[in-house]
Amino acid sequence: MSDYRSVLVSASSSILEAVKTIDAGSLQIALVVDGNGVLLGTVTDGDVRRGLLRGVRLEEPVAEVMNRQPKTIHRSQGRDEALRMMRRLDIHQLPVVDDGHRVVGIELLDELIRPDVQDTWVVLMAGGLGTRLMPLTEATPKPLLPVGGKPLIETIIGNFVDQGFSRFFLSVNYKAEMFRSHFGDGSRLGVQIEYLHEDQALGTAGALSLLPDAPPGPVIVMNGDLLTSIDFRHLLKFHHDHAGAATMCVREYSFQVPYGVVETDGYRLASITEKPVQSFFVSAGIYVLGPDVLDLIPRGEFFNMPELFQAAAARGQETLAFPIREYWLDIGRFDDLERARTEFDKVFG
Repeated sequence: MSDYRSVLVSASSSILEAVKTIDAGSLQIALVVDGNGVLLGTVTDGDVRRGLLRGVRLEEPVAEVMNRQPKTIHRSQGRDEALRMMRRLDIHQLPVVDDGHRVVGIELLDELIRPDVQDTWVVLMAGGLGTRLMPLTEATPKPLLPVGGKPLIETIIGNFVDQGFSRFFLSVNYKAEMFRSHFGDGSRLGVQIEYLHEDQALGTAGALSLLPDAPPGPVIVMNGDLLTSIDFRHLLKFHHDHAGAATMCVREYSFQVPYGVVETDGYRLASITEKPVQSFFVSAGIYVLGPDVLDLIPRGEFFNMPELFQAAAARGQETLAFPIREYWLDIGRFDDLERARTEFDKVFG
């Protein structure tokens, strides 16, 4: 039975406090209890992301996202019964309670259905011209610009390596020889790196048609100019648990209209809202694609990710959105690059 005390949060906690508890521990759950230790609910990473999709803010009370009727097991029932229950219910954590429903432990199911990250291919899109960062990119492709003392794309690879991934494909075009010269076959980093060379621009999905073989399972695809602290293992698990064919990471983008917005009913003024804030989910440039979805990509033709997701949905396949709550920065402009260099040690140090 695992130690549960580090994942206890009070009923007055915010969602953000629960997130910090989940991220700091290894149990991937927070247990919400009252002052006497009685279990009120549970919060997982999935609960938080579903809340974000509903528009819930991280500053709101944890009660807004917690599961108020979590499955539990009595301390007298034993480990064998806990394992049977978790397998039957397809859950990964099971709080253990006493007669008063107070938490006294937590049982964990080894992640029997988690995909083996060692077998998961990672494709990093690194073929763009980086026009908005000229003149810096006249001599160096954007993914090779230094951030945190090393090329940005090397940091991206390092984050994957730290999570157990080992096979990479770099989609290259502009100054492709610089990537080959820096990384070679990846042995210096203890990984395998191969190259997908675009003789012409193929869009955000077209280069995947250049993969040499059919992958053994889902492929993670990511733009080579992103800095993020996302746990890619959680992303894979989400994709698997929801039987996804294609999963797109999304992030919330908000902007304030600088005027009063007027709604009318014919000639009649119905309402006016002063400087409203509009919020949308936008693509974060990170995807998980099943092998059968890759069959939809025309070989050697320009093809973008939105087209691929639309084609998969039209074929009746499950297309998912995975909301990112972790650090994420698209390095497209000079101020983004400076921000990345300033924040790097704080986020990844």
